[in-house]
Amino acid sequence: MLRSIYLFLSLFIILGLVSCSSSRPVIIPSGSEPNTIDYINNYKDIAVTEMKRTGIPASITLAQGMIESDYGRSRLAREANNHFGIKCHSDWKGQTIRHNDDRKNECFRKYARPEDSFYDHSDFLRTGSRYSFLFDISASDYKAWARGLKKAGYATNPDYANMLIRKIELNNLYYFDQGKMVGVLPKAETVQLNQDTSQPAAKNPDLLINPDNGSIVVPVRTQRVMENNRIQYIIVKDGETLKSIEEEFQLLRWELTKYNEISSDSKLTTGQVLYLQPKRDKAEPGKETHTVIEGDTMYSISQNYGVKIKKLYEYNRLSAGEEPAPGDKIWLRMVKPVN
Repeated sequence: MLRSIYLFLSLFIILGLVSCSSSRPVIIPSGSEPNTIDYINNYKDIAVTEMKRTGIPASITLAQGMIESDYGRSRLAREANNHFGIKCHSDWKGQTIRHNDDRKNECFRKYARPEDSFYDHSDFLRTGSRYSFLFDISASDYKAWARGLKKAGYATNPDYANMLIRKIELNNLYYFDQGKMVGVLPKAETVQLNQDTSQPAAKNPDLLINPDNGSIVVPVRTQRVMENNRIQYIIVKDGETLKSIEEEFQLLRWELTKYNEISSDSKLTTGQVLYLQPKRDKAEPGKETHTVIEGDTMYSISQNYGVKIKKLYEYNRLSAGEEPAPGDKIWLRMVKPVN
């Protein structure tokens, strides 16, 4: 008990000294989801600065950067400092890099620094005629901006607007749209210094460091959305329903049932895989077949590999509703050979 009190008091004093001695954001590192934490820490300031310069929500800029650059890990980000997937176009006079995208060997812009990519992203949107209507939208309305970007054709993915909204809400990026000095702190490790600290962290999700100068720390939630076969999915938690998940991820009423091939009155179970995007026609390369074990069904295999159940029946020459036996080999990417 004494050790815990001592550690807490030490943390309190350190945070207090840091917040009072500097006007810069307080950054608290963590081992939780390092790619997310690092990306926000690295680029939050420029996102806020560009919001003040151009009116583009900082949350939108950060979410687009995360998605387009895979948190700075994509080839374009690593070799060309291009965090937004902006192609050359006829008016680009700077350096270029060739990269396979919608077509092979396409021309993309190359920058000297990642920051230059952020500047160019802002100017690209601000000067592009098809994006002009976005600047009539408030910088605090990230949902309207996300849907507007999709409407304007920024990305070909039909779920692009929802992807941005999920990324923003999953990581509380909307805090940055307030234009304040902010740092990041994983939600799981958050405490609130101006309230009763005996309460569990989950009940005190925001850490207010210095209310006098507006410096706050934004809690970044533990990553919940994962990917399988390039499809976003979640693991169902205890007590969740289709309705609660639809509301959490801003999905239309039919989407979860269609994507997961279940009925609208289905009862979810804890630990169940639930896709937030349509399953694919094939499993990912390298996963050619699956050997059936006790308890496997065509549906469970479909969910495990992110493949539409109709395609599995076609590949394996089975009738709808027919189930495999333990030891059977299920083909996941092509039609089962006749022999």
